[in-house]
Amino acid sequence: MAFALPSLPARRVAARPGQILAVTLIALFLAIFLVIPAGTVIYTAFTEKGTGALTAVNFIDFFRTDLFRRSFFNSVYVSAMSVVWASAIALPLAVLTTRFDFRGSLIIQTLGFVPLIMPPFVGAVAMQLLFGRNGTVNLLFNDWFGFRIPFMEGLNGVIFVQSLHYFPFILINLSTSLRNIDRSMEEAAQNLGSSGMRLFRRIVFPLAMPGYLAGASLVFVKVFDDLATPLLLNVKDMLAPQAYLRVTSVGLTDPMGYVISVILIVVSIFAMWLSAVAMRGKDYATTQRGGGGLSRRKLGLWESVLAYGVVGLILLLVLSPHIGLLMLSFATVWSFSPLPDAVTLAHYGRVFGESSLYIKNTLIYATLAGLIDVVGGGAIAYLVLRTKIVGRRWLDWAATSALAIPGVVLGIGYLRTFYGVSLPDGTPLATLWVMVVLALAIRRLPYALRACYAALQQVSESLEEAAENLGATKQRTIRRIVLPLMTGGLLAGFVTSFSTAAVELSATLMLIQSNSDAPLAYGLYVFMQSPAGRGPGAALGVIAVVMVALCTLLSHYVIERRQKALGIGK
Repeated sequence: MAFALPSLPARRVAARPGQILAVTLIALFLAIFLVIPAGTVIYTAFTEKGTGALTAVNFIDFFRTDLFRRSFFNSVYVSAMSVVWASAIALPLAVLTTRFDFRGSLIIQTLGFVPLIMPPFVGAVAMQLLFGRNGTVNLLFNDWFGFRIPFMEGLNGVIFVQSLHYFPFILINLSTSLRNIDRSMEEAAQNLGSSGMRLFRRIVFPLAMPGYLAGASLVFVKVFDDLATPLLLNVKDMLAPQAYLRVTSVGLTDPMGYVISVILIVVSIFAMWLSAVAMRGKDYATTQRGGGGLSRRKLGLWESVLAYGVVGLILLLVLSPHIGLLMLSFATVWSFSPLPDAVTLAHYGRVFGESSLYIKNTLIYATLAGLIDVVGGGAIAYLVLRTKIVGRRWLDWAATSALAIPGVVLGIGYLRTFYGVSLPDGTPLATLWVMVVLALAIRRLPYALRACYAALQQVSESLEEAAENLGATKQRTIRRIVLPLMTGGLLAGFVTSFSTAAVELSATLMLIQSNSDAPLAYGLYVFMQSPAGRGPGAALGVIAVVMVALCTLLSHYVIERRQKALGIGK
């Protein structure tokens, strides 16, 4: 008796014309606007100026030049110390809010996320007024105790600002890892006599190491690649500022700007690889996620007082850039005094009167970049998870590789690649505002892709198969079944891309050629260059923070409404 083998669904075996077209278009997009610009930067770094011959002499010259060597080591030092101080801020908050019965833990976690919605270079100006040599804190210290602390001097200032801005990466990842630990393992360790710091050091923290390393590597890479914060603090002997200064002052033909760009890429990739190697060969798995015997430990009276004191001090420090920015936006004069001399609304009037173009451009650029990312990220996620088409994994890897390309490097790559391409009227392609949109979209594509990927993973294929069995076409199934169920992930991806693109400066600073095309982040940078413009710049910064915060809150509201409508989380 013969038995018929069940046939596999055709969509998992043979590629449809629409899928082939989607792969082709996405591959072309990534090749033209990511691979070729980055490859051009790398190729130019290995060519001799004038002759175009391949050579390694540019890199030899780099390490022979004292300024470049110092910039390299300064960048590594600042990034490493930012990780150390960010860890010192994030660790107490993560442990107290996840391992103890700590009232207000949700509010603390939410406030801990707030620094990410403000560009670090904006906070740098406010931090100068609060913690600079003649800032509020040092003026009080000098009056009361007769000394000043160099919080914001040189590299210290960059480390201070970056630590306060990027510590949420460690807080978010570490808190998630701590919540997922099987607490019965702690109970077993306690039964064997372990407790206190020994228990945390030998059991709890090692099990949370994947989350910590994920956050720490992100902090290192973000700080290493940051351009605007060192420039605003007048710290120019770091790699990213040197790359920008070489291209803008010497020109696109100078090989050193490209050499620095390659080093920025290599170190970023190396940092991510090192974090993966640190976890290789070790087992962090637990039998339960967040379950087990131990409940959250209650704090005693004095423990509570100490814990709330530490948390209050940390949050005051973390929110100080926002407080300083808000005060500066209302200040008439704030110089050599602990507080502003008087209050005014003139800065907001000037911003709405003269700088509304920045806001309009930002809304256009960030919206278009977010839409590109959601469409591209959703398409890549679908191709990877729902098809077997050749090359789909390469699309995923290529899109994700944008994380390792600093904004200043991408901007340099666009200038080198597209400046020689002219429109019929002679306008270089690299000077068009649409290139800013494309750079923002490429920079934020990995975030939207991960959100879409996670959303599609939660959509069962059986729902699509049932729809097709009832006669629905593939396009109708995607439109009526898949996309509605992915709404939350698509919206999360859009909001993440929008909110981060709205305050992106590194790539924007390289590409903006006309003030009429400038977005909000560029306007902020220009305002903050002069003392007279810092009041309006602070007002513009407050508007940027409010805009990003409202988008984030709106996305949470829509996602919650969507989950209730679908009956999730009941």
